Amino acid sequence: MARISGHFPAFSATTFLFLLLVVTHLRQCSGGGHDYHDALRKSILFFEGQRSGKLPPDQRVRWRRDSALHDGATAGVDLRGGYYDAGDNVKFGFPMAFTITMLSWSIIDFGRNMGGELGNAIKAVKWGTNYLLKATAKDGLVYVQVGDPLSDHNCWERPEDMDTSRMAYKIDANHPGSDVAGETAAALAAASIVFRSRDPAYSRLLLNRAVKVFEFADRHRGAYSSSLHYAVCPFYCDVNGYQDELLWGAAWLHKASRRREYREYIVKNEVVLRAGDTINEFGWDNKHAGINVLLSKVCLSTLPLFS
Repeated sequence: MARISGHFPAFSATTFLFLLLVVTHLRQCSGGGHDYHDALRKSILFFEGQRSGKLPPDQRVRWRRDSALHDGATAGVDLRGGYYDAGDNVKFGFPMAFTITMLSWSIIDFGRNMGGELGNAIKAVKWGTNYLLKATAKDGLVYVQVGDPLSDHNCWERPEDMDTSRMAYKIDANHPGSDVAGETAAALAAASIVFRSRDPAYSRLLLNRAVKVFEFADRHRGAYSSSLHYAVCPFYCDVNGYQDELLWGAAWLHKASRRREYREYIVKNEVVLRAGDTINEFGWDNKHAGINVLLSKVCLSTLPLFS
């Protein structure tokens, strides 16, 4: 697999996909000659090019082959699957989970505009959630990364051929990571909505796991950049802090479960979790703008919108 020059992580493609679907929706009213369907198809193909593990028979990116089939073995767990981080061969859990959250949100809001690509988008979500379920299979810990980024960045090779370290990194009660755990909970909750009518049993599994992961994130507060600084920095340090991921996770759990407790959690914690922080950006590190949009869409009339 050819490396991509510069740092272009997988979540960037998802954010682009989300914006593209907005444009596609607007195009119904404004017209235009651009081939948005082809752009959407290629955006989703990006994910198939980033797949790790045993590839499925319907894999459309045919030049890719099975890779990283022993991920997690040194830790006694199965961490095969998931997505590589763009041109890297590392699986970074933080941006990967954000990718799944955003792709799920795209389907929830704009799936009706995807046409024949909807099925491929849903498969892209499930490829990610299947991995996140493995990473959260044991209560009280979350596997948040596979691969050593320093050795990976110093050795440019296809994932099918890689011989760099596949060490698995985790967070637990003594090494917290509320940011990555909160985002993982958000991803699982958002995806549960995608599968609610399509696969109810799988949807319930995702939502129940999201609840457990969020409880872990909230009970053991702290940034994974502190716990795993040597492994995640300077690549995906949480510069913005873990507080927004707790609010973000609670917002998605409220939308997915419709439980009042998550609405009350946001109201109770909006000050201590800095809900009023600046919202001039939205991405894998800063979720405040997304929290505002999400809460406004679920019409919580008595819940203050953050500014």
